[in-house]
Amino acid sequence: MSDTARLTATPAGVRLAPLEAIVDGRARNFVLQMKAGRFHGFVVRRGREVAGYVDRCPHAGVPLAQKLDDYLTPSGDLIACSWHGALFRIDDGTCVGGPCVGQALTTWPVRVIEGFVTTA
Repeated sequence: MSDTARLTATPAGVRLAPLEAIVDGRARNFVLQMKAGRFHGFVVRRGREVAGYVDRCPHAGVPLAQKLDDYLTPSGDLIACSWHGALFRIDDGTCVGGPCVGQALTTWPVRVIEGFVTTA
């Protein structure tokens, strides 16, 4: 694979950022450069809990956000694809509105360990 390959998983144990670096109720983009290519994902924070997803819409295969870190609806209760309007639940990534209803985002296992968002 070339260094421009787009990966869909990361190894466990990678410290991404302090939890406080993600605003509560918001999301943050992460790009990890690995030997096999680049991984693009994002993490949504709700209190002390986090949910992570691969940054790729199941409908069109494009990144969800057109603007950096802009992954949520204005109310912050759903993940939104800014290209085609697909809406996804934060808890499990299932599409509940738009062109890919019933499909889901690919989860990216993350958790908070000692105050840091870390891949699981």
